[in-house]
Amino acid sequence: MGSIGALKSEPLTVGSVTMANRVVLAPMSGVSDLPFRRLAARYGVGLVVSEMVASREMLRESRQSARRMLFDRTDGPVCIQLAGTEPDVMAEAARFAVDRGAEMIDINFGCPAKKVVRKATGSALMRDVPLATDIMREVVSAVEVPVSVKMRTGWDDNSRNAVELARIAEDVGVQMLTVHGRTRCQFYTGKADWDFIARVKDAVRVPLIANGDIRSFEDAKNCFETSQADAVMVGRAAQGRPWFPGFVAHYLATGEQRRDPDIRSRWAIMREHLDAMMNLYGASTGIRNARKHVGWYLTGVPGAAEFRNVVNNTLDPDVIMRELTRFRDAMPALETA
Repeated sequence: MGSIGALKSEPLTVGSVTMANRVVLAPMSGVSDLPFRRLAARYGVGLVVSEMVASREMLRESRQSARRMLFDRTDGPVCIQLAGTEPDVMAEAARFAVDRGAEMIDINFGCPAKKVVRKATGSALMRDVPLATDIMREVVSAVEVPVSVKMRTGWDDNSRNAVELARIAEDVGVQMLTVHGRTRCQFYTGKADWDFIARVKDAVRVPLIANGDIRSFEDAKNCFETSQADAVMVGRAAQGRPWFPGFVAHYLATGEQRRDPDIRSRWAIMREHLDAMMNLYGASTGIRNARKHVGWYLTGVPGAAEFRNVVNNTLDPDVIMRELTRFRDAMPALETA
């Protein structure tokens, strides 16, 4: 592999889809909705992936699934992530998504959440390789756009079967893989095993994205070098920092480490994000959904606790906007924070 700067500044092409760079925003349920993806795309990340959409919900065209499928073509290639356990339903959902503009379908074999696993989907499918194989084969056969798969290293330390599943995925026509370097039973504890991701990379020819513990510029560089992956995926480190994945892409291409926006700039981004969430979901639901984002944006900012307390105890947009203005006006004294 060439130098990080030489190779990782190049676009990545997967079938008919070309990513502008080698950094991907992870699909995060309840986090990476349309307003969040728009912000990440603005700052230069190469690909944004929708929140996980349950295939049956999509076919029922539920309000929740419709919101999760919303996209903006100016944000780059449209990638919709699907979850489910029935191959025929997954295939139909993939066709449905493509008919509505999806340019790539991602299959979720990686979600560790208990409510997902209880339905035998997400990372639970790594324990049922025959069913996972049928799902991949049916989805690939159903659509002409590239199909990718996101998985973990395995269910637990005794069944780390990502190499096996990756080989099967390639054989049935999957064109890209993402591996989070933990087992399902680890959830997000311990360290992501980038060395194991390298074993998966050695086993296949299709592009592979490495995911897990990319919290800094150095993490991204080290992950590339250790995993030998074709791209990296940033998840939790983008919470409250939607600019970070794009800054990582810039760093990998140039070596320049851009600083996080100052407090006033973060305030403006947070305000824009909150407005967009209220417009998408309605005021009350938008405020509820935005609370976690507000907490993340203001992590470590002096004087933020009082403002977060207001946000967490009201659904009145007028109160929120009044407190936002008051918090902004107090910021000159915080510029050195």
